[in-house]
Amino acid sequence: MIGAHSLETGLYELSRILLWPVLVLILAALAYALYALGGFGAECLARWRGRHQSLLRGLWLAQQGHWAADDMELWIMKRLEWLRMVSRVAPMLGLIATMIPMGPALLALGKGDTAAVGQNMVVSFAAVILALAGASIAFFVLTVRRRWLLEELRAIEKGQAQNAGHGIAAAAVMAVRKER
Repeated sequence: MIGAHSLETGLYELSRILLWPVLVLILAALAYALYALGGFGAECLARWRGRHQSLLRGLWLAQQGHWAADDMELWIMKRLEWLRMVSRVAPMLGLIATMIPMGPALLALGKGDTAAVGQNMVVSFAAVILALAGASIAFFVLTVRRRWLLEELRAIEKGQAQNAGHGIAAAAVMAVRKER
C-alpha cells in the first residue's frame, strides 16, 4: 500500500510541476495568435486597398517559374504550420491547465477551505479561457490565410496552363509560317 501511495504522490507532484510550463506555453500561444492576427489585419488592409503583394507569386517568379505546384503547396503548408499547431494544441494545453488545479481544489473543498478552492479555480478558468482565445484566433487566421494562399496557387497554376497553351499555339503558328 505504501508503494501505491508513493506513486500517487509522485504523479500529483509531477502534474503540479507541469502547471507552470503549460501556463507559459498558453501565454506563448496567445501571444503568437495575437501577433498573427496583427499580420493578418495588415494583409487584409493591403488586399482591401489593392496593394497586396503575394509572397507565393514572388517566390514563384524568383524561381523563374520553375517551381512545381508540389513545391508551392509545401511552402504553403510550412507557412501555415504554426497557426495550425496553435489552433490544435492550445485547447489541449488549456485542458491540462484546467485539470491540474482541480486536484488541489478538490482537496481544499474536502477540508472546507473555500479560499483555496476559489484560488485554484481562478487559475483553472483563466488558463482555459486564454488557451481557447488563442486557438480561436489562430484558427480564424489559418482558415482565411489558407484560402488566400490556395487562391494564389490556383491563379499561378492557371497562368502556367495559359502560358503553356500560348506556347503550343505560337509553335504551331511558327511551323505553319515555315511551311509557306
